[in-house]
Amino acid sequence: MSSIPSNSAESHGRDGSVGELLSAVTSDIQTLFRQEVELAKTEVKQEATKAGKAAGMYGGAGFAGYMVLLFLSSAAVLGLANVMDGGWAALIVTAVWAVIAAVLYQRGRTQMRTVAPKPEQTVETMKENAQWARHPTR
Repeated sequence: MSSIPSNSAESHGRDGSVGELLSAVTSDIQTLFRQEVELAKTEVKQEATKAGKAAGMYGGAGFAGYMVLLFLSSAAVLGLANVMDGGWAALIVTAVWAVIAAVLYQRGRTQMRTVAPKPEQTVETMKENAQWARHPTR
């Protein structure tokens, strides 16, 4: 058995004016919106923390890769030093790295020239939105 009287819902409906009901609905929507924003903030913070840890791992991997190249270069110099003078061996390894650096620089410069400084598509859609807002029937 229900402890609520059968005519309770009917009397509540008669007691609440439309303004009060709209006020309650608005309040509930505002509360829901605030809760959703808080949930979104929490989720973004958690994902940012995970991304920060991943970025740290990438940084560590980059440093480890740098160390590998450093020691590999040293090994190449020492290996070539068995065949020729140590100074020439170091110069050859340095020249190889200079060529690699020049190629990477050139490719990066070429790719950077294709980067658009402003978001063209977004600017275009914003212009369309503004045009529509001025003349919504067109």
